[in-house]
Amino acid sequence: MRFTGKTVVITGAASGIGAETTRLFASEGATVFASDIDDDGGKALESEAGGDVRYRHCDVCSPGDIRKLMDGAAQETGGIDVVFNNAGAGGARPGIDEIEPEEWDRTMDLLLRSVAMGIRYAVPHMKGRKGASIVNVSSVAAVGPGYSPTAYAVAKAGVLHLTKCAATDLAQHGIRVNAVQPGFINTNIFTSSLEMPEEMVSMAKAAIAQMSSNAQPVMRGGQPRDIAEAVAFLASDAAGFMTGASMLVDGGITLGPRHSWDPETPGMFEALEAMEKQAQGLS
Repeated sequence: MRFTGKTVVITGAASGIGAETTRLFASEGATVFASDIDDDGGKALESEAGGDVRYRHCDVCSPGDIRKLMDGAAQETGGIDVVFNNAGAGGARPGIDEIEPEEWDRTMDLLLRSVAMGIRYAVPHMKGRKGASIVNVSSVAAVGPGYSPTAYAVAKAGVLHLTKCAATDLAQHGIRVNAVQPGFINTNIFTSSLEMPEEMVSMAKAAIAQMSSNAQPVMRGGQPRDIAEAVAFLASDAAGFMTGASMLVDGGITLGPRHSWDPETPGMFEALEAMEKQAQGLS
């Protein structure tokens, strides 16, 4: 019961990583303010999660909504101990040569500005709280290109740097700030905006899960619980000597090209050796 008596605020809580993290914190004694724009999903989570879960509507693209969420949570419980800035979606898909300004701005508002304002409006209610902690969601997409659309990757890289800057700004108040970088997790983040029948969306999710399990050393798809456990650790006293850090939870997908961990895939040197042997056989 690491979070007994703690007030936790989670954005994007109605499904996926947010919902699983809500369940975990609530099961360990926290009062969880679970926010989202999906009111039906949020209310269902509130009723089935167990523990003290209080759903609140919040559009993280609206700074006013974020401020209302943080102020309301603090007013009800006396302060905020943990914030998990989790809300997000896949963002605009066009490349940098085709994306429109409004698509870029909307993606940045959703994935980067929302995190900044989540910190901004939570901090006044976290000062003086022993063990106060903020955890932000970045992504393996922040490591380099190829994991996501361009705008998403840039925003998530921004979250990493924001995490470091916020950690230094807030050290004087005893507030730790860290990030988690999920790999390919079996959620609807990249399929929710697809314009196709629900049964095809389900097929797309299954295909993504299968591709991810084949593309990394840990041979299974990532699950929301994998990220929830990492978030709970970063928010707990067990991580009390960590701030400005980021934790990769990616099944090893960022370790290197496939030949670095798959013995069935030849790397450059193995390919050269095979060519040398072939040449020797021909001579």
